[in-house]
Amino acid sequence: MRRITPWLRHIQDLSSRVWVLHNDVLTVVPRKEQTVPVTVTLLPCQYEETLEMNRGEPMYLGLKSPECCLFCTQEGKQPVLRLKEGDVLDLYSQKGPMKPFVFYHSKNGTTSTFESAAFPGWFIAVCSKGSCPLFLTQELGKTHITDFEMIVVD
Repeated sequence: MRRITPWLRHIQDLSSRVWVLHNDVLTVVPRKEQTVPVTVTLLPCQYEETLEMNRGEPMYLGLKSPECCLFCTQEGKQPVLRLKEGDVLDLYSQKGPMKPFVFYHSKNGTTSTFESAAFPGWFIAVCSKGSCPLFLTQELGKTHITDFEMIVVD
């Protein structure tokens, strides 16, 4: 049996604002010398055939430290992005896709978008300036930033 190893990445927007964990909230901040981005763990969902086709590669996204996973849930009238303690490897080994935790990863040149599988049409986004928490938006590439660069972590 082959060992599954998540891809390790730092994620930033085109303005070099990186994902960090601040008070248990995933936030984007300008990259500075002392800024330590979170290491994002990515694993493909192995039940691709049970999900929508042609939306991108279904992936689980987590954080290496502390070990937690990104997921989408509904609060009020719209979906929200949350973190849940746990390892992406546990999601990978389930007997079916854990849809709230699945994101369709689409690449366009050097940038990537992440669309919620549980809430199609909702994408991980950040505000266009300054520091802010990550959130979900339906406005792809308009007011908010939904395109991210992934940097390989050794």
